[in-house]
Amino acid sequence: MTEQPGVTLGGGASAPRPASAAISPATASPARVTPTVAVPAVAVPVVDVPVVALPVARVAIDSPLTHLDRPFDYLVPAELADSAVAGSRVRVRFAGRLVDGFVLDRVATSAHDGRLAPLAKSVSAEVVLTPAIARLARAVADRYAGTLADVLRLAVPPRHGRTETAPQAATPSETAPSETAPSETAPSETAPSETAPAQPGAVVVAGGVVDTPPPGEWARYPAGVSMLTALADGARPRAVWWAPPGPAWPAMIAAAVAATVRSGRGAVVVVPDHRDVDRVEAALVAAVGRAATVALRADLGPAARYRAFLTVSRGQARVVVGTRAAVFAPVARLGLIVVWDDGDDLHAEPLAPYPHARGVAVLRCGLEGAGLLVGGFCPTVEAEGLVRAGWAHPLTLPRAEVRALAPRVEATGSDLEYARDPAARAARLPSLAVRTAREALAAGAPVLIQVPRRGYQPSLACAECRRPARCRHCQGPLGRPAGAAVLSCRWCGRPVATAPGALGEPVARPAPGRPRVTGSALWHCPSCSATGLRASVTGDRRTAEELGRAFPEVSVRTSGRDGVLATVPAAPALVISTPGAEPVAEDGYGAVLLLDGWSLLGRPDLRAAETALRRWAAAAALARPAARGGKVIIAADAGLPAVQALIRWDPVTFTVREAGERTELGFPPATRMAAVDGTAAAVAELIDAARLPTGADLLGPVPLPPSAQRPTPGADTPGADGEPERLLIRVPRDQGRALAAALHAARGVLGTRHSTSGLRVQLDPLVIG
Repeated sequence: MTEQPGVTLGGGASAPRPASAAISPATASPARVTPTVAVPAVAVPVVDVPVVALPVARVAIDSPLTHLDRPFDYLVPAELADSAVAGSRVRVRFAGRLVDGFVLDRVATSAHDGRLAPLAKSVSAEVVLTPAIARLARAVADRYAGTLADVLRLAVPPRHGRTETAPQAATPSETAPSETAPSETAPSETAPSETAPAQPGAVVVAGGVVDTPPPGEWARYPAGVSMLTALADGARPRAVWWAPPGPAWPAMIAAAVAATVRSGRGAVVVVPDHRDVDRVEAALVAAVGRAATVALRADLGPAARYRAFLTVSRGQARVVVGTRAAVFAPVARLGLIVVWDDGDDLHAEPLAPYPHARGVAVLRCGLEGAGLLVGGFCPTVEAEGLVRAGWAHPLTLPRAEVRALAPRVEATGSDLEYARDPAARAARLPSLAVRTAREALAAGAPVLIQVPRRGYQPSLACAECRRPARCRHCQGPLGRPAGAAVLSCRWCGRPVATAPGALGEPVARPAPGRPRVTGSALWHCPSCSATGLRASVTGDRRTAEELGRAFPEVSVRTSGRDGVLATVPAAPALVISTPGAEPVAEDGYGAVLLLDGWSLLGRPDLRAAETALRRWAAAAALARPAARGGKVIIAADAGLPAVQALIRWDPVTFTVREAGERTELGFPPATRMAAVDGTAAAVAELIDAARLPTGADLLGPVPLPPSAQRPTPGADTPGADGEPERLLIRVPRDQGRALAAALHAARGVLGTRHSTSGLRVQLDPLVIG
């Protein structure tokens, strides 16, 4: 970059001498004397300049350029000495323009030999970036080959001036989820209640004393009570937790958090979505009190989100529950981080540098000396890798406890069911599923039906040769959004004309005077020239339509993208849901039907089986125990390992087996992998500039699949100037840090050449295939 006047890109930013610098008579210009008039010398007074303690501010500027990913030194003017504190927001002049930044530190001297430019403005004296979060952000950037500025955008929400300057609320966590005006009464510091003296083992929070909660479901675990005791004593246990079937997991998280608060420390709970936030928040309020709990959710408005953030940063709340960004919450004296359902793709950040909440939590626990609890009905292979490495301990239920809590699981692909119903091989809703649903409805219980795909008919294929139906213009998949809708492309939206009766609909006569589309304008299969179509995947809307005909006397409800239900009453009903949107029944579901298992297992992804089991287990856990008649029917081959793991409710064995197979094949988490997306020229230029670790294995490049070519928010669109490609770089686990450093340095070199457009670099990508 060309050096601009007043700013250097070396060790620090330089500028002309500040206007407040002292002027001495010796340096002043001499008086000019004319031959006719004598001008007496004028004494120039000496200006006293206030001495600024720690006059140099180390500033992290808000720039996505990799080669500028380092702090810059600026001079702190006297008028900004009290407001430009470490952790505050400032504006500085850089390369001829004003940019935002954070003050990382105030120091006495600078390593830069030249003159330092002064800070242009102090945006606010509010400390929003604590030293612990600054260190964490730097560690996350280094691990994922990103920049500090990108991580700080994820860690610190945008400023809302009116919220920041408003009087502090009496109970900030109560007003955080809404836009209500804050109260003028400030909350009291965390102390025992004056009317209720603290008892030994009690949880002390702002506003009173909460009794020690019982271990509850943790008593079923051999090491459950000892873990709670360790947290209450100030220890930092690290564990991977296989949660029991049923709705007890929010209360179990609250019990672990209450034990941590009892030791005088704080806790952070990270869950996938807002429905989980609501459930865990209710359990936390019951365990530690409203005043100590705050929710940080992605769906909050700017004011409410910033208000909740300030509640934490000002030390008014010690317990935070929220979605993936909550892992950066500046909780003081952090004692525990809980990550629930770490396999959910919502934990993966879609913005650069694409960190995963589980990975950030592991880094933060190491930096701040906190405990970690990674839990779920089926934790990921990456979580199990923490156990295999000896970094964390497993928390699993004894088999007797599992049998007491789990529902009865049956697969429609069993030999017994095929002998009873030969048509079950081809039926989407076999007779076993229909019988189970009728029995549950007759008993007065709701029935949950999980459908892997949303929509009506999201994917169609040729009725003769089964070739997927594609658009002629963009080669996107063809589908129907509704029963009466026309066939259209799911990518470009172009309507596609079909032959009469091609979709199985009755053939109607054309309206008088309306021409009929014939010939090459109609869709036909490019392989066999057939004009008929069949649904290769059926969505939740079509499933609701079919079940409405099969059960005309029962109400049908859907939960998905168009509207997610939080709960359903304990009454006979059919609830059709997509994975992750299953509502909780008040008394549990009498039956859970898992349809189209092949759709989840057949995905070309390394994590297909693991993801399928996780989604099935999440839905099956909502059923009543087998002792109360709860049943789960899965439409899949009973001989598959993932199906067997669900039938036995043994995700531990499946995860350990999956981890062993990946280790033998050299796949994550046994290795670290980076995905580089971009044009062929951009990928080649990056590899030429990168000094990869010795033994790095390059896989590809190969053309990106169409589904991966969609632009990612906040990232450059790969393939803007050519056909997009993907290159995978694989290194041993112990060389992961060297790989991240090499890719970061290479992007910095390309940044100086202005050659990074169209490149996207991801370490530990969620989807490899």
